[in-house]
Amino acid sequence: MSRSILVRRSPIHGNGVFAATDLPAGKSLIEYRGKLLRHAVADRRYCDNVETGHTFLFVLNDTYVIDGTEGGNSARWINHSCDPNCEPMLWESKDGDPARDRLFIETLRPVKAGEELTYDYGIELEVRYTPRLKQLWACRCGSPQCTGTLLKPKSRKKKA
Repeated sequence: MSRSILVRRSPIHGNGVFAATDLPAGKSLIEYRGKLLRHAVADRRYCDNVETGHTFLFVLNDTYVIDGTEGGNSARWINHSCDPNCEPMLWESKDGDPARDRLFIETLRPVKAGEELTYDYGIELEVRYTPRLKQLWACRCGSPQCTGTLLKPKSRKKKA
């Protein structure tokens, strides 16, 4: 793990990742690692996770999902925020092989030592967002911009 970050208990949720030193905007901090799964495999394996409100899956590209539960690293502990200080950055493989794409977490703005690192999970589920589901996927970021849920609003379909 980078000397610029550390993992400890989070006031947001469970474990969290924190800046060990002051970090500039645009700094690549850590690669999100884990086992590569094709989307259909991830869907079959984790179809029941909709009801848990918890996941270590990260969509890498149109072909693969990174499963941080298998071979994952400290990046899986970075929590969600509705007002994030980091963002995921896709580094596409030069040879065009989607299995060689990589995902890094990078700072959006300067981050002070001791500040928890966060990004917007952008979770979109195929199922209807019921009040119960929104509660299962409740956001605890504490930001004034907090939407109350990790789930992204569904885009409205245009009427013909």
